[in-house]
Formats: sequence, C-alpha cells, structure tokens
Amino acid sequence: MKGRVLIIAGSDSGGGAGVQADIKTVTALGGYAATAITALTAQNTLGVQSIETVSAAFVVEQIDVVLRDIGADAIKIGMLHRREVVEAIADYFDAATDLPPIVLDPVMIAKGGAALLAEDAGTAIKARLIGSHTHLLTPNIPEAEQLTGMKIEKLSDMEKAGRLLLDAGPIAVLMKGGHGKGEMIVDLLVSPEGVHTFSHPRIETRHTHGTGCTLSSAIATGIAQGLPMKEAVARALRYIEVAITQAPEIGAGHGPLNHGHTVTRFS
Repeated sequence: MKGRVLIIAGSDSGGGAGVQADIKTVTALGGYAATAITALTAQNTLGVQSIETVSAAFVVEQIDVVLRDIGADAIKIGMLHRREVVEAIADYFDAATDLPPIVLDPVMIAKGGAALLAEDAGTAIKARLIGSHTHLLTPNIPEAEQLTGMKIEKLSDMEKAGRLLLDAGPIAVLMKGGHGKGEMIVDLLVSPEGVHTFSHPRIETRHTHGTGCTLSSAIATGIAQGLPMKEAVARALRYIEVAITQAPEIGAGHGPLNHGHTVTRFS
C-alpha cells in the first residue's frame, strides 16, 4: 500500500459515485483512503432523491483530525454542496502550512441531472479553492461552461476554456471530453508547459455513473504515489476505460463502474 489520499466529498448511498467510488478506486490502485464527508445523498442509479447536509464545522473537523494523525500525500475534493462548506474548507487551507497536492473535481450536477452544488457555491469554489489551493482541476464540459461562462462546442473551445481556468490559479487543468461528440473522446491536460492530448474510443453504455469521481480519485492516487502528472492522468484514464468495459450492469438507470479491477501503469 502506497500513497495516502484524503477524500473530501459527499456520500452516494448507491455506491457508484462519491466517497464510496473514491474509496474503492484508491484501494484498487494500491493507495490508502481517508475521508471527510461533506453531504449525504439518498440516491441510486435512477438519480438523487434527497440530500442531507453536514455542518461546515464538522467537515473541517474531519479534515483536521485526519491530517494531524494519518496525514495525506494528496487530497481529492469532490462534492462540496454549499457555500459555507467551501468557505470553511478554504479558511482551513489558508491557515495550513504544509498541504499536499489537491485534485479538485468541481462536482455540480449528478449523472441523472440533479444539482449537487448550490448556485452561490460555484463562485466560492472558483474564488477560494481554484484560485488558491488547486494542484489539478478536473472539470467536464458542462462544469467548465459554468465556471468560465463560455459555450464549449469543439476542441478549440475546450482548450480556450482550459486556459481561462488555468489563469484562475490552478497548476494544471484536465478538460474532460466525455460530454463532447464523436467516436473518440479527447481529454486535454492544460498547464503552463502547454497542452497534452489524451484520446480514447468512446464506449457506448449507460453504465457510467461516477466516472468523474473515479477519475479524479485515480489521478490523486497516482500523484500520492509519486507519479508525474501526465503519468497519473494516463493511468487513471486507463483505469476508467477498463472499469467501464467491465461494468457490472446493475440498476435500471446510470449504472456504476467496476471499481474492483486494477491497473499497473498503463496496462
């Protein structure tokens, strides 16, 4: 076991996304997962039925007790739900002296269409977390559109949005192309060194619930294990690809992936 990952995210009762998917992913890739729960969702493959809040103070307490004892080699942030949670986490990070790299997945909308982030929380994420503490930002196209205010219809738009988000402060931005069109999915890793392209065939399936959560956790695990950014992203994308092709096909809606498999490097 190598690489401690602290996951700050919401719970998915169906097990396909959120901290449940994150823990499975980190474990499958040989890391150690700890968590700070930001919200509780009652959901299944058909969608989110309801959300119960967790107090901002308790979210921060979870983060603090884990970091003070177990520590972390990377932090993955997913669903934050409310502005007060974003602000409390940002305040804690501002006061911290030795934070590990942070992978931020700006979770805004569930696969079934339910809003997972309050409207004013998106502004706070951009101002307080993306601009100050993010090592890697991993938006999909709809999330990038909300964060930049621009329409993304083609690859050049993805690159432009990635550069706009990079200007906001993160060290790198992974623009995920799964919501785009075409037989190939193209993801762009945008950094000060330039743009690196990852291309892979689109898999036609409804069993893709939790892909964003899973990908960001897989990348965070790679970073925690000392992989360079490009290698961490490449391994994570391969992990996702296999997890989709081996999906257990359960549930009547957007089914979960097979998080139980593993990959070594890019095999």
